[in-house]
Amino acid sequence: MSGRKRRPPPCAAGAVRLAIAMVGFTGVAYGQTVAPTIAPVPVAITGKPAPAPVKISDILEFKALPAYHEPDWVTANFVAKGRLPPVVDRLPKEPLVFKTGNLPDGVGVYGDALRHVTGGRPEGWNYMAGQSQGWGGVDIGTMECLTRTGPLFEVAASDLTPLPNLARSWEWSVDGHKLTMHLVAGARWSDGVPFTSEDVMFYWEDNVLDPKVTPLSGTSQETFGAGTTLRAIDDTTIEWTFKDAFPTQYLYQMGYPDFCPGPAHLFKPLHPRYNPTATYDTYQKAVPTEFLNVPVMGAWVPVAYRPDDILVLRRNPYYWKVDEAGNQLPYLDEVQYRLSTWQARDIDAAAGIADFSNLEQPQNYVEALRHAADPTSPATLKFGPRTSAFSMLFNLSANGWGQPDARAEAVRLLNRDLGFRLAISSALDRDQIGQSLVKGPFTAPYPGGLVAANPYYDNGSTHYYPLAREVAVAYLNKAGLIDTDGDGWVNWPAGTLGGEDVNIVLLAIADNGVVATLAGGVVAQLETIGLRVTPKLVAVDPEFDLESRGQFDWLISRAGPELITSVENTTQMAPTGPRISEFHQAGSDGTLDLLPFESQLVGIVRQFIASSDPVGRTALMRQYQSVFTQNIYAVGLTQFPGALVVSKRMANVPPNAPILMFNWSEDAIMRERLFVPKDRQSNFELFPRSLPGAPGSAGPIY
Repeated sequence: MSGRKRRPPPCAAGAVRLAIAMVGFTGVAYGQTVAPTIAPVPVAITGKPAPAPVKISDILEFKALPAYHEPDWVTANFVAKGRLPPVVDRLPKEPLVFKTGNLPDGVGVYGDALRHVTGGRPEGWNYMAGQSQGWGGVDIGTMECLTRTGPLFEVAASDLTPLPNLARSWEWSVDGHKLTMHLVAGARWSDGVPFTSEDVMFYWEDNVLDPKVTPLSGTSQETFGAGTTLRAIDDTTIEWTFKDAFPTQYLYQMGYPDFCPGPAHLFKPLHPRYNPTATYDTYQKAVPTEFLNVPVMGAWVPVAYRPDDILVLRRNPYYWKVDEAGNQLPYLDEVQYRLSTWQARDIDAAAGIADFSNLEQPQNYVEALRHAADPTSPATLKFGPRTSAFSMLFNLSANGWGQPDARAEAVRLLNRDLGFRLAISSALDRDQIGQSLVKGPFTAPYPGGLVAANPYYDNGSTHYYPLAREVAVAYLNKAGLIDTDGDGWVNWPAGTLGGEDVNIVLLAIADNGVVATLAGGVVAQLETIGLRVTPKLVAVDPEFDLESRGQFDWLISRAGPELITSVENTTQMAPTGPRISEFHQAGSDGTLDLLPFESQLVGIVRQFIASSDPVGRTALMRQYQSVFTQNIYAVGLTQFPGALVVSKRMANVPPNAPILMFNWSEDAIMRERLFVPKDRQSNFELFPRSLPGAPGSAGPIY
């Protein structure tokens, strides 16, 4: 880190440490008064059996085809008039070809629009420097990454490895420390400029490695292993060098959202390293949402935007993927995002006003099922596995991260004690918490750690501490947390913070109905043991900001891909680096104050990353789950399935696609392959027969 000395704790915080140590609140002094039980097995959600798994070679390959095709209006209005080169000259010599046998409804037809609704708001197009495109799949439609992971839910375990994408192939050196990747030769940005290793190296050197730039994904060098380097060999070849041998795990991190290069020809002249008049602030904000036709490698290009109203994307004339009939993708000419709310996304998709939604708000499940049961319903509703799992995370950094005051410092020391974490877990009725979201069989208690849908999950390795409030009170009392003033709330031990009531702040997202409901349930249930918890409900961006700066006591968070699959974001399963963990980071001196079991988790994760033995990896994940849940690294709350709400107009939607597993469903269903049969097409396009204009120009060209 920058060489600065660690900030000395304020005197009050030092007094807190001493007082708590005097009452023995160390996590070692407690005899365990309750034994964990086996986690309850979630009731299966009925549905059609999943199709037989496939190999990656069944999905795609790179090859030349005898001829290529595009929409007739593109040929007539653009190629014939000399405004675009012929489609064969806009494609790589060997484009990415999707296999017909893996298309659920076969080769598609051109035309129509895909209508989305999103609760997000785009900030601008420099995702490399931290700007959000508004989520909801906007970024997945415009960005392409070195590898691809979303479709892996349908790939056989024996063939499980990320799909090739901008990196069409790769090979390891004999010793496993070097990985040579071959980029798609001849691929172009949507403005026709060639995509080369310069784009890759600009993203890596001037964004990921630049300490003054933070990509939206939070990608850092540590994401790919400490000491990892990358160099360009030529325009279409790059070479990674790793400290560990054969760290195949990092191939997953090279997919969305961690390694998706932006156009160097646009952003490089705006970066302070190459522009003496630029600052890091101007670099981040130089390409706002109003800057239309930004060059992309994705299937669609942003061409129209009205704040708090709509964002429109049109087909990329240089898109580098085709079907086996030689049809340049995408099939859909336009994608629309109405800027509304996340709740409206579900409702509008079920009503046929929109075409697609990840139904992940359980409070909408019953109504959505009622609509879908109607034969005249315009949409289908398909539940997947329980991959939506929520936990309460403890800030475990007692090293000055986030510059805590005396109260926050005291809370962190409590968080680090197993007895205190046992008290919290034993005070929560997870069944009741789940039913507060939606009645019925949808929710199930979540013990924490790996979700039940994870291919490595083992129920026998999962420790579960069920509701036992008398045990919770006993743990608090042993810690010296007793209601000494008779007001119903436990107090700090004498000499700590003046013996005032303990007050813990729970950070949660206000406009996420699930998180807000869970926060309310936690607050109410901990009140029954006399523990005051104050919810701090903030919007999405302030929540991310407070979290990333370490300014929270507790945090409600959804399980990420690392806990759903174990092969994505694997380094984030434990604090494997000073800035890796979501809830335990280093102080200003770069040192991590890991608890003993955290060090054990770090070792397990590193062994898992380094191993290519399926049996050994399974054993390591069972050990991980045992250590995680026995030590209550996070308090699991509830887990539930999501559902895809898809318009019946849409074809080529893969069956049993989860809303989130290896990646979000917008990536999993491969939207560039979706199409609307001719007899179902409607006049939904806002800019028919138009293509993106020059970068920064207003709107499409006709």
